[in-house]
Amino acid sequence: MKISEAVRVYLKNKPYTLEALEKGIVNFSALARTIQKDTGIDNYHAIKAALRRYVEEIRGKGLGIEKHAQSILKGSTITIQSGVSVVITYKDIDLERSSKIKLNDYFVYLAYDRQELERIRKYSSIKVHEDASAIIIHSEDRLESSPGFVAFVASLLAEQNINIIEFISCYTETLLVVSKGDALKGHELLMGITYK
Repeated sequence: MKISEAVRVYLKNKPYTLEALEKGIVNFSALARTIQKDTGIDNYHAIKAALRRYVEEIRGKGLGIEKHAQSILKGSTITIQSGVSVVITYKDIDLERSSKIKLNDYFVYLAYDRQELERIRKYSSIKVHEDASAIIIHSEDRLESSPGFVAFVASLLAEQNINIIEFISCYTETLLVVSKGDALKGHELLMGITYK
């Protein structure tokens, strides 16, 4: 593979680096050294030249992943639901007020009250995250066809050291289960974007 192609492939797997390049806020020398280290390509100058050529191609084409994700978040309603528990078990349980997702050989349940949690607990569980909170983002239906929104939200929380216990994105809803202690911080962070 040519060096220029290898650089393109590398950048296509780094959407935020690519967007920073488009905005002109990346040090080419530092990025070339990082690419060199990550890919094992010896020719630093060829990497840097490939970066410059690629930036000229993409500049002005409006990748705008961050900007687009922010616009979706600005049009969203964000709420917190406390007292949510996540239970992972091998048992398929019929429940009325809990959400259930089947993944491979196990089920993930979101129990929204203590009674449902106790019903699920009767069965052997692989993992239980009790008394967490859900940050629920209700967006316009354009969310479904908007690449990068989930990555944008997850990276915002990760940058503030907020761990996402479970993450569900379906149609216009994005649900992030976090620890009770992180819920308010996460909510404020996301709400801060909506007011920019």
